Amino acid sequence: EIEAKYTKKMQVLRDELELRRKTEIHEVEERKNSHISELMRSHEKAFSDIKNYYNDITIKNLALISLLKEQIEEMKKKENQLEKEKTDVLLQNKHLKEPLQQAQEQVSELQKKLAHYDKDKMALMNTKALLKVTQKELKDLRWEHEVLEQRFIKVQAERDELYQKFTKAINEVQQKTGFKNLLLERKLKGLLSVLEKKEVELSEVLAASNLDPSALSLVSNKLEDVLNSKNSTIKDLQFQLARACKAHNDMLQTFEAKLTAFGIPLDNLGFKPLVSPVPGQ
Repeated sequence: EIEAKYTKKMQVLRDELELRRKTEIHEVEERKNSHISELMRSHEKAFSDIKNYYNDITIKNLALISLLKEQIEEMKKKENQLEKEKTDVLLQNKHLKEPLQQAQEQVSELQKKLAHYDKDKMALMNTKALLKVTQKELKDLRWEHEVLEQRFIKVQAERDELYQKFTKAINEVQQKTGFKNLLLERKLKGLLSVLEKKEVELSEVLAASNLDPSALSLVSNKLEDVLNSKNSTIKDLQFQLARACKAHNDMLQTFEAKLTAFGIPLDNLGFKPLVSPVPGQ
């Protein structure tokens, strides 16, 4: 029973597999037939395209051949015409040979001139470049000149102002110094005259009075003390006068140095150094 059962199943399976095999074979044949049909259509289309392509090439080649024949005929005509022109040109060359020689000589001469022209052109370019540099330097120098001129005007104004101030100061100092010197000189002369008078009076008094030596010594000592005091006063006055003269001269030297520094001439200055009336001061 088991053997019969499995034999039956085996038979059924064989039938199913046989049916499947036939179905698959049928499908494969259909796909094969479809692919064959597609290939045939593709080949027919390719053949038609190739046929049209070569037909177009043939037509184009025929047209090109016809065009080339026409061009050859045209070129032959041009060649004949060029031959004629060549003959005419040869004749013209014979006639133009002498003018050509003259023209060549002119060309040679012009080439020489051209060489000089190139040199002149290069020199002109160099000169223009140098001119630009020179113009720039001139512009800078003009600017510096303007700046220096403005500074010069300013310094000149300061110099004039300083000159006026120094002149005014020197005049004032000179006036004060001269006035003080005059006073000191007058005072010194007065003291000297008083001293001379006192000496004369003293000598007369001593001559008139017959004093004893002790009283005469006492009077002489007192007189010497008075004279020493007056001499000390005179020396102080002389020292003050010498100091005023020195201050005046120092101020004058400083003023002259400033004028020299500013370039002002000292010819018309009008001030002279003071000389001390006392030797050695």
